[in-house]
Amino acid sequence: MRYDNFGVNGMQYSDVTQKTISYIESNLREEIQLDVFPAVIGYSKFHLLRIFREETGKSIGEYIRLRRLAMAAMLLLHSDESIITIAFHFHFQSQEAFTRAFKEVYALPPGKYRKLMKTMRMIEEEKEMNISKHIKGWSLSGSNTELYGLMTDSTVCHTGTESGLLYAKGEPDEQQFATMMQGFQAQEYKGKRLKLSCFLKTEHADKCGAWLRIDNANGDTVQFDNMDNRSIQGTTDWNHYSLVLDVPEDSASIHFGVLLIGKGKVWADGFRFEEVTDKVPATNMLLEESLPAQPTNLDFSE
Repeated sequence: MRYDNFGVNGMQYSDVTQKTISYIESNLREEIQLDVFPAVIGYSKFHLLRIFREETGKSIGEYIRLRRLAMAAMLLLHSDESIITIAFHFHFQSQEAFTRAFKEVYALPPGKYRKLMKTMRMIEEEKEMNISKHIKGWSLSGSNTELYGLMTDSTVCHTGTESGLLYAKGEPDEQQFATMMQGFQAQEYKGKRLKLSCFLKTEHADKCGAWLRIDNANGDTVQFDNMDNRSIQGTTDWNHYSLVLDVPEDSASIHFGVLLIGKGKVWADGFRFEEVTDKVPATNMLLEESLPAQPTNLDFSE
């Protein structure tokens, strides 16, 4: 399926979807009625519902439900509030309704989840923190990997049960960095325009962002974007970011991940690849470094 909606600076969903997500994130504990979205977001209800489902793969109601369950899971682990209180916080009509919904996503009822996850957390805290947890498919790389850690986090996640967490252990400076990354063959995407999207959340981050790179058979980079011109800094809530690159016919491999420069933490969740049309602008940063088609200012008068 192709998607042509694209956000500001090639980094977000379309404006309508991003505004909808921002409103939802700010009102997860409030009663959210679909009828209020047209007035709040500024688009017709039909257009809003259609675009949101096309871009996220979920209805607005499904998205709200998953985000509320994720927040409920955090409260189960980090607070002593009763299960029924947490259920009412996120507008479930009863503890039974909350338990059914929670079990569908987390495969455990809330009470057992709370007990199991707190036990696991205690065990993890007893381990030495200088050993990164192995995550299938992902690796830790960069200039100073000894100053960073990579692990999964079941207490901070976007909609599922875990997220990837890249964090600084000590006090690295702004010249030191690490990345969580992986790569795969480019064969399936040759000759296509490829969009990578993901959700990121940060805490006291000096500088970070998602990145995407296309290499040819010689190992030369032919397309690249690391969000350097729109990097994330400080503490931010979950937000959606996208990168779009062309995959030339001579491409051999595709590499991607999340980069953290200096101090802080960045959580990543919901990575997604999709083919898009040429109506979606590419974010290739190498274009900025290419030579002009013609010489300019030959007499120094400009």
